Amino acid sequence: MNTAEQQSHAAEDSVGVLVTRASQQISDLVREEMRLARAEMTQKGKRYGKGGGLLGAAGLIAVLALQALTATCIAALALVLPVWASALIVTVVLGVAAALATLAGRKQIDQAGPPTPEQTIDSVKADLAKIKEKAHR
Repeated sequence: MNTAEQQSHAAEDSVGVLVTRASQQISDLVREEMRLARAEMTQKGKRYGKGGGLLGAAGLIAVLALQALTATCIAALALVLPVWASALIVTVVLGVAAALATLAGRKQIDQAGPPTPEQTIDSVKADLAKIKEKAHR
């Protein structure tokens, strides 16, 4: 084998090694991005779950407030002041609790943001930009 053939063979080996390394690195990168997406979606799912639960609690408390208001009206008609006043106080307390639960639920959902893995998408875009930049060199 002459020197030119040896250099050509060595150049082919290095290209093959580079391609193998590149495919391995891309594979590792994709796995890492999938892990990041999974973690991000898990976190968002938990926030949506909390927000939904709090909104469900707000709905239940609101139904109880309406029941208490109904009892208040009945008590107001049956008796002039004592039962009526106490039922009205319970209605106001339940209404305030429903309002607080609603605000807390909305806050949780607002903090969760849209149900997309935004950080992962940004990371993938940055990775693609780096790959394109290095490919142009």
